[in-house]
Amino acid sequence: MPRIVKHLGRVNYEPTWRAMQAFTDARNADTPDELWVVEHPPVYTQGLAGKPEHLLHATAIPVVKTDRGGQITYHGPGQLVVYLLVDFKRMGIGVRELVRRIEQAVIDALAELGIHGNGDVDAPGVYVAGAKIASLGLRIKNHAVYHGLSFNVDMDLAPFDSINPCGYANLKVTDLKQLGVELSLAAAADTLLPHLERLLNSTEELT
Repeated sequence: MPRIVKHLGRVNYEPTWRAMQAFTDARNADTPDELWVVEHPPVYTQGLAGKPEHLLHATAIPVVKTDRGGQITYHGPGQLVVYLLVDFKRMGIGVRELVRRIEQAVIDALAELGIHGNGDVDAPGVYVAGAKIASLGLRIKNHAVYHGLSFNVDMDLAPFDSINPCGYANLKVTDLKQLGVELSLAAAADTLLPHLERLLNSTEELT
């Protein structure tokens, strides 16, 4: 079944999250999967198990308590966010395999740009030389997934200093620009999405 890709531009976090919930509640076995490609104004999002102490001090940036897994993270201009509204029962794989494929898509996109990235079995996401460049958080409901991944392209990384990113104290965060690659968000999406599509369509397990 074809997957629909929607480029939504810069949109506020909360209405986008509510739209994902509505889409997931309304979908059925025949609903095509969708990928929503977005950028958000500055916002911290706190996962279901999120501990408030991981916000180190209050800032002017709003905090939204959301329903994905994981702890606190930051979204802002210059970060590519791809939300995956996917019926993973249809794919016939487990959640860990889905996470692994999403991570691998970022790793493959980085490799195309000449950067070596890696995952971490104990801390979902993608890292370059120990610094996090992509975060991942999902919610599963009725065999479908929503939320997705954020990929740091060319952003102000200072807001990460006010949190323990993804619940890890002193975790370094980086972006493509810091690594010497200057890309627009559109170009970054053009690099990442083919890898994501290929891995979501794969019939071979990575793990």
